[in-house]
Amino acid sequence: MDGQRIDKVVVRDRRLRWPVPKNLEGQVNGALIRHVDRRGKYLLIDCGAGWLILHLGMSGRLRVVPKTTPPSKHDHFDIILSSGMLVRFTDPRRFGALLWTTQHPSLHPLMRHLAPEPLEAAFDADWLHKRIRGRSMAIKLALMNNEIVTGVGNIYANEALFRARINPRTKAGRLSMERCGTLVAAIKETLQCAIEAGGSSLRDFFGTDGQPGYFQQQYMVYAREGKPCRICGTPVRSIRLGQRSTFYCTGCQH
Repeated sequence: MDGQRIDKVVVRDRRLRWPVPKNLEGQVNGALIRHVDRRGKYLLIDCGAGWLILHLGMSGRLRVVPKTTPPSKHDHFDIILSSGMLVRFTDPRRFGALLWTTQHPSLHPLMRHLAPEPLEAAFDADWLHKRIRGRSMAIKLALMNNEIVTGVGNIYANEALFRARINPRTKAGRLSMERCGTLVAAIKETLQCAIEAGGSSLRDFFGTDGQPGYFQQQYMVYAREGKPCRICGTPVRSIRLGQRSTFYCTGCQH
């Protein structure tokens, strides 16, 4: 999309997670796309006078197809490009979003409170230690708090805590600077391994090349309840933290 001109935006259903702005077409039609970026799970399309903010929700997909391709039932909007192609958003659940802002996206209410992302240099032991100091919440829940670190989901929080040998129920504020350093390194390592494996395919997830991810074949604890730990042989235990399934080894994680 970089460098393409938007001929027009066609919105078929404005009833997404948040209503699509009524004046969006007038703001965007004819705009030149300067750059496409990302913040957390938000896709940011710089149109010069403002930014389109896209979110896929839980089941949304973006596809690039010829502009002559007829829409289907759940195709809610098209961004028609000057190249003769269009970017089509498909979302059966309508949990996705298409918004417009003239402010820098970092100032938007959806993003202004987001912490550094886990693979950024700003996310280090010092940052984590300062953000969790004095907090009584379980460290696993802290890792899934976007005001502490943005982008560590349930699967990767489980796996990173195992690599760091930290019990997910440990009170966040009890972690020393040294253990924070170990945990930060484990998070970065876990995510790098997942990226190399193409992510984790659950239900309908596929990568941009249409292929599923294979990181689930490397899980150490996630979804392995009752199975022997790959390190010590202790059966993996499952509990609920914050209404999310949590897996850990009582032998390795203290």
